[in-house]
Amino acid sequence: MGLFDWLRRPRPAIPEALWQQTMASLPFFTDLAVDEQKRLKTLTEKFLAEKEFSTAGGLQLSDEICVAIAAQGCLPVLELGLGAYGDWVGIIVYPDEFVVQREMADEAGVVHEYADVLSGEAWEGGPLLVSWHDVQMAGGDYNVVIHEFAHKLDMLNGAVDGMPALHSDLAVDEWESVFSAAWENFCQRVDSGEETIIDPYASEAPEEFFAVLSECFFGIPEVVDREYPAVYALLRRYFRQDPLARLRTKNGQNKAGPAGPAIAIG
Repeated sequence: MGLFDWLRRPRPAIPEALWQQTMASLPFFTDLAVDEQKRLKTLTEKFLAEKEFSTAGGLQLSDEICVAIAAQGCLPVLELGLGAYGDWVGIIVYPDEFVVQREMADEAGVVHEYADVLSGEAWEGGPLLVSWHDVQMAGGDYNVVIHEFAHKLDMLNGAVDGMPALHSDLAVDEWESVFSAAWENFCQRVDSGEETIIDPYASEAPEEFFAVLSECFFGIPEVVDREYPAVYALLRRYFRQDPLARLRTKNGQNKAGPAGPAIAIG
């Protein structure tokens, strides 16, 4: 059964062999409990039925590509539901990094054109673009799929500002307070020349901080919890998931071992 057969069906059924291959591809999948993997598969199948995949740059679309991207993209909304991705449809996959033409006006009003080389991008009200090469590089602190899907979550409530549409478990004031303090601290660390485990790109803007910290929340939760425990706690409540608890369960630990002090903020 091929991909386009899936897209014509109300509910695509991912072949078990392909699903197991996908689950074995990344640590945060293998950390999931059996029930979580089953629910993720159901969510991924629904996602594949709702979204439209296409390729550019000569890449041939395959079941492996679609399932890998869909599964990684669905993990953040495992407990939130696909409604969080309900305002867009298209996913465009490039074989490698791709170029997007930009325009920028300077202070004098002169418009400058330039080419931006990207591994992924989420367009407001439009498709999500990713490089398949970068999708395959996922691991630890780097995950282009989760990064761009986090931007889509951020866009759901309008402004792309590092604060997604919050459910009833969270307050706007709390989110702004915790994330603003953490982002300002992280910017200071980057500006001082510190080599951070968390990608320095997170200092570019609050929305990039949210996207990068979302990558790290699932990929290196122990680092986020150690360096920014208040942010980890907030993301745990937002996503309604606890990747660190999964990791400890996998490693047979009841509690974390020595991990060093948290970064002081304030």
